[in-house]
Amino acid sequence: LQKTLILLQVTLSVVVGKTLMILFPNTMKRYILKMGEKSRMNKNPKFSYENWGPTFFSFKYLLFVLKVKWKRLEDEAFEGHPAPNTPVVTLSGEVHHLLDFMGDNRPLILNFGSCT
Repeated sequence: LQKTLILLQVTLSVVVGKTLMILFPNTMKRYILKMGEKSRMNKNPKFSYENWGPTFFSFKYLLFVLKVKWKRLEDEAFEGHPAPNTPVVTLSGEVHHLLDFMGDNRPLILNFGSCT
């Protein structure tokens, strides 16, 4: 049921966004550029709006957003239930799953921190 609701929400968003891009291209360009400021996409002079702007609200965009949102459904953790087996990337770039690091009957301890 959750996946169906996400599919409907994302599809509606893409259809409305694509329609607005056709009807109001300049306004949507400003809107997309404003969204790009949040992620700093528009700070790279070699990566212009023409490279990434038109991809918004495309079929590939729809598939990507659905994939990400559906994947996040699997990452929810609930007390008393098994931990999600979330994909993780090692410093060498290899993709593993979190529970791959468990050994025998030892508990898996995750330490989240930061360096400044």
